[in-house]
Amino acid sequence: MPERRYGEPEHIGGRIARVRFGSPAWHAGLRPGDRVVSVNGRPVVDLLDWQWATAEDPLEVEVDRDEARRTVVLSTGSRPLGVEFEGALFDGVRQCSNACSFCFVAQLPRGLRRSLYVRDDDYRLSFLHGNFITLTNLTDEDVRRIIEQRLSPLHVSLHAVDLEVRRRLIAPRGEDRALERLDELLAGGIVIHVQVVAVPGVNDGDVLRQTLEHLAPRENVASVGVVPLGFTKHQHRFSTSYDARGADETIALVHEFQARARPVRGTSWVYAADELYLLARAEIPPAEYYDGFPQYENGIGLVRSFVDEFEAAPPALASRGARVVLVTGTMFAPVLSGLVRRIPGAERIDVLAVENGLLGGNVAVTGLLSGDDIARAIVAHGGRGTYLVPDIVLNSDALTLDDMTVRDIGRRSRARVRAVGSTAGDLARALAHL
Repeated sequence: MPERRYGEPEHIGGRIARVRFGSPAWHAGLRPGDRVVSVNGRPVVDLLDWQWATAEDPLEVEVDRDEARRTVVLSTGSRPLGVEFEGALFDGVRQCSNACSFCFVAQLPRGLRRSLYVRDDDYRLSFLHGNFITLTNLTDEDVRRIIEQRLSPLHVSLHAVDLEVRRRLIAPRGEDRALERLDELLAGGIVIHVQVVAVPGVNDGDVLRQTLEHLAPRENVASVGVVPLGFTKHQHRFSTSYDARGADETIALVHEFQARARPVRGTSWVYAADELYLLARAEIPPAEYYDGFPQYENGIGLVRSFVDEFEAAPPALASRGARVVLVTGTMFAPVLSGLVRRIPGAERIDVLAVENGLLGGNVAVTGLLSGDDIARAIVAHGGRGTYLVPDIVLNSDALTLDDMTVRDIGRRSRARVRAVGSTAGDLARALAHL
């Protein structure tokens, strides 16, 4: 079955964006706009291929330039080549062909930027950026390449090992060989970080226990993160997720396996998402529990990291000035409010918990707030003072989900709005210099 791609280029190879002046590539005659096709006769389909192939010396680089193909010979002399490409994947992003019942991308409303609807399932992005993949689209050649080029660690969404549950949850197109692929990669020395999206009554409880029992003996499974189902209002399959009792039961199961893992692995190994602790109104574990935060980007350990940094260097509000309003999502608002009460001058600080109107459902994290929702909340709050918006709501182009800038939010709300970093240290610096 041909793989579906996003943004597939017209030709094979990677287009050069920049060549550093005086570098080996510059001296050899490589120029921006050249499309690199192969190195020493080996086709290159992504940045990883380029890095692997250019470890040799000298190099014969085949490029397309002005509709003509030519070969450029260069010697690195152990120096950086000096080449930057327009993107890391020259042949486009591999997209997911599964039909996961809880797929978050499928729950997005219409009208957002095109890139938000890309359901990537690309092992290269897993290695480069920590994206989670399902392993259901890996070929034998993919497995060989991952092992040969040591593309480790990878991040895998496994969800369950029970085949019937996997069929219901993931609905893979064609034969589901993900568990087989997982063992092939582990046997090849590839380290794997696993994610389980827990759906109440489907893959939690005994099914989750079975999954953890299956993974526990596999040494190269470095960590497992258990995160609760998230759903938006733009779907009809889910109406509830975990309540306090369900969250507490899942946490208890995670703690049971942590107690078993500690004497064997020296780590907790399996971790419950911050959201589960907040839903259960349970105490957030200490930093040691997270073992260096291997699943930090998966929402596991963020609260503990913020609280510890806050307590190590409590912010101090400038002695004079207007009111300050800290914008956050409804999930983190109680934590932030509790911390703010400890700041001298806290009577001049408000915490504004913003409901997610764009996505709705049970989406309550700060990072998925839209600019419009923030602006509406500021207007309802009165618009007085300085509103600090954490930059976690912005992408690399400084845009919110609905393509608004912080300046746009300020204009729409007619308030003074500033973006600040998302750590406690960033907040402390912002408060001190207002």
